[in-house]
Amino acid sequence: MIKRELYLEQLRPFIDKPLIKVLTGIRRSGKSAILMMLKGELTQRGISDKNIIYINFESMEYSDIENAKNLYSFVKAKITNKHKYYIFLDEIQEVKSWEKAINSFFVDFNADIYITGSNSKLLSSELATYIVGRYIEINVTPLSFAENLEFKKILTGTDITDLQKEFIRFIRLGGFPILHTAEYSHEDAYKIIKDIYASAILRDIVQRNRIRNIELLEKIVKYVFENIGNMFSAKKVADYFKNQQRKVDIETVYNYLEALEAAFIIYRVPRYDLRGKDVLQTNEKYLMGDQGLKYAVLGYKDRDISGILENIVFLELKRRGYLVYVGKFGNKEIDFVAEKREQKVYVQVAYKLAEASTVEREFGALLGIRDHYPKYVVTMEDFWQDNIEGIKHKNLAEFLLMDDY
Repeated sequence: MIKRELYLEQLRPFIDKPLIKVLTGIRRSGKSAILMMLKGELTQRGISDKNIIYINFESMEYSDIENAKNLYSFVKAKITNKHKYYIFLDEIQEVKSWEKAINSFFVDFNADIYITGSNSKLLSSELATYIVGRYIEINVTPLSFAENLEFKKILTGTDITDLQKEFIRFIRLGGFPILHTAEYSHEDAYKIIKDIYASAILRDIVQRNRIRNIELLEKIVKYVFENIGNMFSAKKVADYFKNQQRKVDIETVYNYLEALEAAFIIYRVPRYDLRGKDVLQTNEKYLMGDQGLKYAVLGYKDRDISGILENIVFLELKRRGYLVYVGKFGNKEIDFVAEKREQKVYVQVAYKLAEASTVEREFGALLGIRDHYPKYVVTMEDFWQDNIEGIKHKNLAEFLLMDDY
């Protein structure tokens, strides 16, 4: 098992702390593997296996644990000594009213608790109701480009010699860990991603939200995927369907978009007015939980590359702990304004700076911002355009591997 230090480093400071550790993320992003890695580290620290309780609720072994009462009884029966117990509950949302059991563990037992789930409503509703202020969330995404290279190196046993070739492969396949544990053709990889997508749609969206119009849900997904990198609103989606002679209520579009967000199929990126210092309420961008989803659902098209590159940069900024916005500066758009505590970074993403108008557009959007924070234009070029007034031009693959921005 290949360690994902990015997440283990975030978890380690909270081991044995009186907080419930919550790992959320799209299905098959690696949450279960991270739990198993942490379990292994605890064993190495001398924690007895008897004091580690691990339950994966997707396993038939635990199918009888249907509700909070069953879960509480099962765990209580496992606690046989006065030492601290480490409780790992994987895909906890499969248990009805599970949050009541978690709260009781926290109160009744000497326990350190870790849970995973494939739906963000774990935090926004059930979990927050019972243990508000007593949990920390770590969002797990599919592999970053750096992790992809690490997996490839371990899989092949050789050093990476052609960075750009590996980046092209990463663009096409995405980052779901299973795709990087063996050599898959694009066709086979997309079959795997389609299965992951179908599972997330059915179990984390349709069943959880009791959605009846699955056809409409899938059409909205396709609309979002086809417009990755573009700004639009729920009204624009509804208007699109109206033009297709299909009446769709705006509230339904909102609800379906929120359900897709909750399952980490998509992320909503709000716009931020840099002059007015306000988050705007219209025309957000929606990006995907992994770039491979688009190709698996819609097929591969070269012309989609610009939106895909934006998606990759967005996920990298999010992994690094930034809050990410689309920037509005006068009549110009900045692809990403990313903030983390006192840090801020501006990023423009383009395929190539092949024409003077493209250079003007990408650099010009940043030139008017007169602050000291880093500003980047990142592209697929193998050669660098000269930096312009402190705005740095970086190859995208190299940008993703930088230690800090």
